[in-house]
Amino acid sequence: MELFGLMPAGEIVDSCELTNKNGMQLSVINYGATITSLKMPLKNGEIVDVVLGFDTLEGYMESFDLESAPYFGAAVGRFAGRIKDGIFSLNGKKIQLNKNNNNHSLHGGKANFSQKIWKIENVNEGKNPSITLSYVSPNNEENYPGELAIELTYTLSEENELIIEYKANTTEDTIVNLTHHSYFNLDGHESEISEQELIINSDKMLETTNENIPTGRFLNTTNSSFDFSQPKKCPSKIDTTFVLEKGNEFSASLFNKKNNLKMAVYTNQPAVHIYVGGNCFNTVKGKGNVDYHSLSGICFETQNFPDAPNHEYFPNSILKKEEIYKHKTIYKFQSF
Repeated sequence: MELFGLMPAGEIVDSCELTNKNGMQLSVINYGATITSLKMPLKNGEIVDVVLGFDTLEGYMESFDLESAPYFGAAVGRFAGRIKDGIFSLNGKKIQLNKNNNNHSLHGGKANFSQKIWKIENVNEGKNPSITLSYVSPNNEENYPGELAIELTYTLSEENELIIEYKANTTEDTIVNLTHHSYFNLDGHESEISEQELIINSDKMLETTNENIPTGRFLNTTNSSFDFSQPKKCPSKIDTTFVLEKGNEFSASLFNKKNNLKMAVYTNQPAVHIYVGGNCFNTVKGKGNVDYHSLSGICFETQNFPDAPNHEYFPNSILKKEEIYKHKTIYKFQSF
């Protein structure tokens, strides 16, 4: 554990590093429970940092003031994705959330989980090293009902998997949709992803309005430009929710021919939201003084459907007070 930086009010932000037996290395800070680097050893002996990020705490904080905040490596909540007009109904009561994306609420609102100081609960440095962080979101934070207690564990398995597990419970009925927001680039964070090959294990996506709000309809992707059932180069622009079939945990994969590195994504969530981006508008410098651009990385945001509380036929997003929310996602790496 080492000091990463100080918040304006003097709160300490620590950085923790985990390494598995193969030399795969994960760095996490407790600001936003953020993954700052993920280093993979390749067959040829080289090491590649496969996620985007910043060298300083100031970089992460300033990035939330960009015209499109990138959320590099952060834990996202209380509700990932957009909620139309920032409004939903729960138990017959209409709830108005803070708006931070046009007229809508995005990724939990203005002061979301990605900008909170999480508590480091436990660090295990043995086999399958892990770090557990927690955050308690007060009742009515961003106008969400109920005090929500979240526990998040990052594990590096000996099989070169990054395993992300969320657990949460609430003091009263609320809505929850947590996700992880790393931007991956298997060629290293200073290149672009346009030559990397993408597979998405889905034949349905959510139809959206021009403000990226789900209409409630599903679109068949077969033989369309959104058909990634066979490997295709990463699109230069995508911000799309793909529906995952129940019981099939493989959701997507990315392959970089240049260094023969592959990443496969597995999840118990009903969707994966794919987003290509990372642009910091030449305002905030990325790690190693790199200028991140609109093709710097790709996100695999495993989650429930955006705007789920407002659509009867979308998967349930309500967490009742006696229930436990569980989310598990695995990013598995292989070097050939």
